[in-house]
Amino acid sequence: MTLLLPPNATIGLVGGGQLGRMSAMAAARLGYRCHILTREHESPASQVAAAATISDYQEPEGLRRFASAVDVISFEFENVSAEGLDLLASLRPVRPSPKILRTSQDRVTEKAFLNRIGVPTAPWAAVQDLDGLLAAVAQIGLPAVLKTTRLGYDGKGQTTLRHRDDLAPGFAALSPKPLILEDFVDFAQEISVVAARGEDGGYAAFDTVENRHRNHILDVTLAPARLAEPVDRQAQAIARKIADALDLVGLLAVEMFVDRDGRVLVNEIAPRPHNSGHWTIDACPASQFEMHIRAIAGLPLPAAVRHSDAVMKNLVGPEETALWPAILAEPGLIPHLYGKAEARPGRKMGHVTRLFPRGSLPGEFGITAALGPVAPHGTVC
Repeated sequence: MTLLLPPNATIGLVGGGQLGRMSAMAAARLGYRCHILTREHESPASQVAAAATISDYQEPEGLRRFASAVDVISFEFENVSAEGLDLLASLRPVRPSPKILRTSQDRVTEKAFLNRIGVPTAPWAAVQDLDGLLAAVAQIGLPAVLKTTRLGYDGKGQTTLRHRDDLAPGFAALSPKPLILEDFVDFAQEISVVAARGEDGGYAAFDTVENRHRNHILDVTLAPARLAEPVDRQAQAIARKIADALDLVGLLAVEMFVDRDGRVLVNEIAPRPHNSGHWTIDACPASQFEMHIRAIAGLPLPAAVRHSDAVMKNLVGPEETALWPAILAEPGLIPHLYGKAEARPGRKMGHVTRLFPRGSLPGEFGITAALGPVAPHGTVC
């Protein structure tokens, strides 16, 4: 039976980071309260939520206490306990399902699922031990990327292998094991699609965007991506195929490579709001966060349209956080700060968005000029 969550109901969000914060703010616009399950006191999400339960994600007593206070449950990041979500799902609806989380939080399971439904990825092999790595390299070749199957994000938990001398130290450096070896993709662009799907099969997908990374952390997103129409159609069709195959109820981000021949290869999937969708807060009537809340609450999904082109720039670490006064003084920059107490190196502290009339996203020099004090050095790359 389709759940239609009434106004003033309470949505439980597992995880207290910025994605939960922005989801809670979107939920409030729709008349809902949010209750955060987090291990942190004063987490970014709990600062804007109606309530918070401080508990480990596997602690049964805390999970039951949290579930008793909410009407439906979702999550804001993958590094939570699927077993904990199973317990929550026995008490309240959990959307997306724990089964989907299990698929996305293990890279081997994820890649096997994608290939099984006919979605292309780079060649890959599971790696249990050093002998297995040697066999995988013989199959895939070098250069290649060695990754943990779990717990990796923003470039953590991976290393690039370029020479045979890299194999033993690379294997030893990564934990937890097992690992996965993926062929190195000489890509022309990195792109993503964020899509929502309801319990009734209703579907809405935002425009394909281009993502540019610095030190393995997303730096800039351009919306829309500048793609040939056949490539864009490939990306959108892949996102729809994955969402339907998962029987998704919620939000899904699909990160992809476009190789030099124009082929689209899936890198990762994430069944939650995504950093590359932050531009939708300012450039779309309904943001990715509103779509997330609508999908898990059983509300109708509006069209995922944009009224403007956009550039989103992450604010990472103490260096970019120190630019906050200049950001606030710069005309045209839309600031978003996440309420994190400590600006550590590599930590996402906020983002800014710059809007342009639809169809008028500028070239490289125009983007650099429009970002003002937070423009990447030289051109955006």
